[in-house]
Amino acid sequence: MQLAMTSAGGPRLRSLDVFRGLTIAGMVLVNNPGSWDAAYAPLQHAKWHGWTPTDLIFPFFVLIVGVAIPMSLERHKTEGGASANLYRRIFRRTLLIFAIGLFLNWFPPTDDPLGRLLSLRIPGVLQRIALCYLFASLLYLKTTRRTQMIVTCGLLLGYWALLSFGSAPGYPIGDLTREGSLASWIDRTLLPGHIYKPDYDPEGLLSTLPAIATAMIGVFAGEWLRSSRDGMEKAAGLFAVGLLCLLGGYLWNGLFPVNKPLWTSSYVLFTGGLGLMILGLCYWLIDLRGIDRWSWPFTVFGVNALALFALSGLVADILGEIHIAQADATSITLRNFLYQKLFASWLAPLNASLGFALSYVAFWWLMMYILYRRRIFIRV
Repeated sequence: MQLAMTSAGGPRLRSLDVFRGLTIAGMVLVNNPGSWDAAYAPLQHAKWHGWTPTDLIFPFFVLIVGVAIPMSLERHKTEGGASANLYRRIFRRTLLIFAIGLFLNWFPPTDDPLGRLLSLRIPGVLQRIALCYLFASLLYLKTTRRTQMIVTCGLLLGYWALLSFGSAPGYPIGDLTREGSLASWIDRTLLPGHIYKPDYDPEGLLSTLPAIATAMIGVFAGEWLRSSRDGMEKAAGLFAVGLLCLLGGYLWNGLFPVNKPLWTSSYVLFTGGLGLMILGLCYWLIDLRGIDRWSWPFTVFGVNALALFALSGLVADILGEIHIAQADATSITLRNFLYQKLFASWLAPLNASLGFALSYVAFWWLMMYILYRRRIFIRV
């Protein structure tokens, strides 16, 4: 892990930092309601098929990872190929992000750290991001754009074919239920006792393949933004291709439903399209028009997004482990104590839960602002 006192070499794309900041702020918001039993519908995941605004956050983050790959690796690629040292850096970064994800799954260790380790959930958000970064980086460095597009289309079509025409033992062909999908069966079979739920994992093995396609859509967008084309052409191109992807995902939904836990191919196109359109809008407003006074709070989040994700999760876990004694000899966690005293005591349940989440986001904005003012950017 690196503490950088200045920004990374080369000019930063401000719109990408803002888009990243918007995304990570949304992730912290939806991951930390005051009560999981009282959250507004847009701040919850869809039950299975379909989507809510919450279901856009993770694929946007994967898309952004892809966009950043040409920004950071293009210089190495155009100097006659990548060096062995660059590949070592890519693998090191992949392993470090994956390890942080495993640590977050393990923490807090409770009173049986070994037992928790033996039942450790292996997949996770950062683990998927790490794998998407690895494979998208290698594809970008080692293959032509034509090959990259063929691989991306192959991942989407191949995944659709596997889930639509394949079957898990004991389940009908094309079963897309939580228990019966081929993706869920593979996770149960290969990672028993190490997945999110006994029957499936939303960041499982097979569903990581189409997530790599999400990252590759970001790589194509990053290359487009790094090109010598006119700025307005870049913004219009992002918006136009995003709209086509969005419509493609919407139409494919009829055959292969939009579904985040399965990360279906229609979900890749639908969310990737929306992400490209939002990035195009941010690029037009911020980098081309200079209309950016509204955006700096999100820049504060965006330049330290990984640190924010990890630290906000750790602190939330710690708040849930500290217990406060009550007058009736029972105890309550510090997290619930704060929620009850500061919000639930005077707000309706839905608003109290939202108020806690917004306050948690505001707290972390202040923490990230301190780092931002000191020009401390935590990178891996």
